[in-house]
Amino acid sequence: MSQPEFILANKQKFYQDEAVALARTCSRVIVAKGKKALVFELSDASVSDETLASVILGRSGTLRAPALRVNDTFIVGFHAESYEEVFG
Repeated sequence: MSQPEFILANKQKFYQDEAVALARTCSRVIVAKGKKALVFELSDASVSDETLASVILGRSGTLRAPALRVNDTFIVGFHAESYEEVFG
């Protein structure tokens, strides 16, 4: 497994277009939403940019933190089970 790429969202702001483009570089996006994790398979064309933006952006309109890209998976927010799944 390669090292994850850390995106310091509190240092570098990613607005909607940049955040969606960053997420689209991966085939899977996992987003922490409360105590659940939402999983989006981006190979499926039914996931729109608007849907993706609505879950990866915070109230300020920028990418939520923490955000990590690990191989072909983009993780937004903290969800312990998702981290265990990705990192083992």
